[in-house]
Amino acid sequence: MQEWRRHIHQFPETGFEVEDTAKFVVEKLQSFGFETHSNFGKTGVVGILKKGDSDQAIGLRADLDALHVKELNQFDHCSKHEGKMHACGHDGHTTMLLGAAKELSETNFDGTVYLIFQPNEEHGLGALAMIHDGLFEKFKMKAVYGMHNMPGMPAGQIAMNAGAVMAGEDNFTITIKGRGGHASQPHHHIDPVPISAEIALAMQTIVSRNIDPSERAVVSITEIETDGTVNVIPSNITLKGDCRNFNEAVSLEIETAMQRLSHNICAAHGAECELIYDRVFPPTVNSKQESGFAEQAANATVGPDQVNPNCEALTISEDFANMLKVKAGCYVFIGNGEDSEGGCMLHNPHYDFNDAILTTGCQYWVNLVTQQLSV
Repeated sequence: MQEWRRHIHQFPETGFEVEDTAKFVVEKLQSFGFETHSNFGKTGVVGILKKGDSDQAIGLRADLDALHVKELNQFDHCSKHEGKMHACGHDGHTTMLLGAAKELSETNFDGTVYLIFQPNEEHGLGALAMIHDGLFEKFKMKAVYGMHNMPGMPAGQIAMNAGAVMAGEDNFTITIKGRGGHASQPHHHIDPVPISAEIALAMQTIVSRNIDPSERAVVSITEIETDGTVNVIPSNITLKGDCRNFNEAVSLEIETAMQRLSHNICAAHGAECELIYDRVFPPTVNSKQESGFAEQAANATVGPDQVNPNCEALTISEDFANMLKVKAGCYVFIGNGEDSEGGCMLHNPHYDFNDAILTTGCQYWVNLVTQQLSV
């Protein structure tokens, strides 16, 4: 598995352009005796292994894509594709599921396991592409499970939560349309600069004064763009940003409040306003029964002392959430380590997946299958 993982790490591919990685996966799966379906959701792969007579079936999902990050590591297996890097550990996720495929091919169980290797997780498009291609209609799984490594969490520990485990992500763009001109004559213009500042400050009240304190939400302005220059008052300013929340009702409240504040503040100053509010990822919500199954498999893998079944929900997002909107399932975290071997944060140019947890993740998948599809 270490050899596979480091090979994938050296040749990262992004988005839907994961053809070589998908080919590598197909070759391994077929060598283990799996039936394979390629180009599913553009470049995704589904592997199928059926044993026994049961109609019970579950799906296990890993992500294939890397990031547009220039790797700054110096080890032998660092990226050979300039400007691309497995900085989120998807190389490890793919490898753990391939390891489970090898083990399951030599293990008795009763039912069908579907291994889902998904492209384009980072942009939130891959899960939907596979779903739209008929993932759950063609492959009749009863539940679907996912996993992500977590730097800063002790290596090999496993955590989950029966409920919202990761936030939904919404992106917004607010365009303020004023009337620009010479900086020496502001009385002739409608200056969008103070209007944008007023909107930015007012938006800090969206969570504190509109959202129930028992809920968690984040609203952040991350970009400000203007068409002005040093001696020109701009005509237009664009505010862009990101919102995180854990249920769709809160997402709607945030959008409604943002619409009201931005339009009314612009109107008060004689400017116009346009808001585009885009829901990129829904919240990742685990189902209760499947979270219990995941906990049982984790206990069998690392022991109850190394399992946290009530982990705190994180404000990061994952497009596996789209699969959980269609099928019951559970998404778990596996510790990548706290020190130099695995503590570097995700999306960092110095990150590397901790090979020490490959066998842990592999065995978790095997235990989950053999427990759910018991002979």
